Amino acid sequence: MTAAALLLTACGDSASPSSAPGTPAPTKTCKHHDEQRQPFFGDLHVHTRYSLDANTQGTIVGPHDAYRFARGEPLGIQPYDENGNALRTTQLARPLDFAAVTDHAELFGEVEICTNPEYVEYYLAECTLYRAAPEQSFIIFNLVAVGLPELPQFPVPPGVPVVSDLPVIGANGKIPRLPYCGVDGQRCLEAAKTPWTDIQQAAEAYYDRSDDCRFSTFVGYEWTGAPLSNNLHRNVIFESEVVPGLPPAYQEFPREELLWQALDAQCGTVAGCDYLTIPHNSNLSAGMMFETQDRFGNDYTAEFAQRRQDAEPLAEIYQHKGQSECLGTSGVGAQDELCGFELLPYNNLTGERFGGLNTGPPMEQDFLRQALKAGLQQEQQLGVNPFKYGFIGSSDTHMGTPGNVIEDRFTGHAGAGLNPSNYSGGLTDVIEASPGGLAVLWAEQNTRESLFSAMRRREAYGTSGTRPIVRFFGGWDYPSDLCGRGDFVPVGYAQGVPMGGDLPAAHSDAPRFAVSALRDPGFALEPTQPLQRIQIIKGWVADGQTHEQVYDVAGDPNNGASVDLDTCESTGSGFASLCTVWTDPAFDPSQPAFYYARVVENPSCRWSTRQCLAAGVDCSNPDAVPEGYADCCNADTPKTIQERAWTSPIWYRPTQSAMQ
Repeated sequence: MTAAALLLTACGDSASPSSAPGTPAPTKTCKHHDEQRQPFFGDLHVHTRYSLDANTQGTIVGPHDAYRFARGEPLGIQPYDENGNALRTTQLARPLDFAAVTDHAELFGEVEICTNPEYVEYYLAECTLYRAAPEQSFIIFNLVAVGLPELPQFPVPPGVPVVSDLPVIGANGKIPRLPYCGVDGQRCLEAAKTPWTDIQQAAEAYYDRSDDCRFSTFVGYEWTGAPLSNNLHRNVIFESEVVPGLPPAYQEFPREELLWQALDAQCGTVAGCDYLTIPHNSNLSAGMMFETQDRFGNDYTAEFAQRRQDAEPLAEIYQHKGQSECLGTSGVGAQDELCGFELLPYNNLTGERFGGLNTGPPMEQDFLRQALKAGLQQEQQLGVNPFKYGFIGSSDTHMGTPGNVIEDRFTGHAGAGLNPSNYSGGLTDVIEASPGGLAVLWAEQNTRESLFSAMRRREAYGTSGTRPIVRFFGGWDYPSDLCGRGDFVPVGYAQGVPMGGDLPAAHSDAPRFAVSALRDPGFALEPTQPLQRIQIIKGWVADGQTHEQVYDVAGDPNNGASVDLDTCESTGSGFASLCTVWTDPAFDPSQPAFYYARVVENPSCRWSTRQCLAAGVDCSNPDAVPEGYADCCNADTPKTIQERAWTSPIWYRPTQSAMQ
């Protein structure tokens, strides 16, 4: 099958609407509408000057600037000269299809007051410190607002006082805001309306409501719970412009179930208001993101598990702070060498900030593959799977640069330790950081309603930054020659389910999965590589114990592709397209399971290797290594990467008869 033919297959055949999956009619029809759905590439994790951590690192880019950048316009970024002129400029080679600015809501008002001299409190001690010592203020403000509260996420003996019983948590269960916020934090809550209004206005201004439907925006924000810097963050995405008057923040709602309750109360009962939450980079949650007990040691209930599944259908598998797919230190996962991709060496948001005193090594339970398996166990116990996550990628940029995720032009994201306001050369971010990835949504058209529906049903996948086109279907009777036919997509829908779905009731011996991948078609604009292989990862539960297996199903892992580290030139063969129909060879109808596809490209140079090579770094002569490039000689950092995509899983749930 030719690459051109597969592209047409992967993107669907709009001439066959009768075979399309049934979905509610959209509010309008775009010029580029396809009932068989199309892939849209975007970024749902973007910070601008309204986020405390971005603001204290010199970001002056606002939501309007971020959306213009996402649409393809150049953007000046820090550092700035004494006249406020940007000393660096960046631009996407290819615009995004959609984006959401998701600034940290917790300190909206505090930042607004300390940076706007129209407020009387601007001149108080806290704000004077904020402007004079922004890096120190970042630590102080964050610890008070989201880092110290709710520390004990574990059982404690009866009668023993814990941090959340002390004055750091108010008597009403809320986290007191900084003193200059006034009684009940009202000054800061009122001031928070200014950035929140601007975020909404920017989303409205850059949402293409014409029939061209070139670019979609979502109103969103980040709920920033991080007890002891253990990441519990969620990005909150609203379907439409109808949103709460203020975003529910961690100070007032310091647990995820309180967040969902607040969103239900403020949004769920209002016509036109809908939301979902997306946990991000669980790899830095120090064992907390996917716990199956609350902080008092109470087991999940079926009601809580269902609430979690309903509220957050997606999770972020890759971003600036590394991958959250798999750690690969135990079981079959220990043989999965691709789990070593972009692994951070620590387990919470503190990172190396205090010499590693507040962190430890990565933990297996923080990764999504482990969470998916735990979800199967929970479903056996409760009847509901709380960790039924589809996958997306995003950037987590703190410089207002959504989609700036290609290795050869990485200007940093300022979200993992390096302060770009002080940048004077050298590597553009800390060595362990990555440029992040993209979210891909299969939708009929590029509108909020259509894209949001794709998120809800988990017909989504994440990439590490490139844009391969991937489809993944599961069913029972797919013909073995499906890849060579012209009806791959209609048959995929008609005889099964797409990524993110549940397999229909069994009516053959074993499920079959149809997966196709097309090389990123933008290789003429950006240095993307041919495909190397497609894998299917299976996880299942047998006799109460979890298992996993990785299958190579298409392509060639031993194709000889390599990289010349002296030039970053790639060599070796690869594939413009890959497609297969695969049957699970070890299927047991009594065992619940999930399956997802991982599409892997040929190796290429990592961003840091490219920058070290451009600077002429010679590690054989340490005294000659330029300032800012010492980590070029860090032997623990891989020189190459293999870009990839991860599809949302497809789940198999045994019927009662199959379990007997």
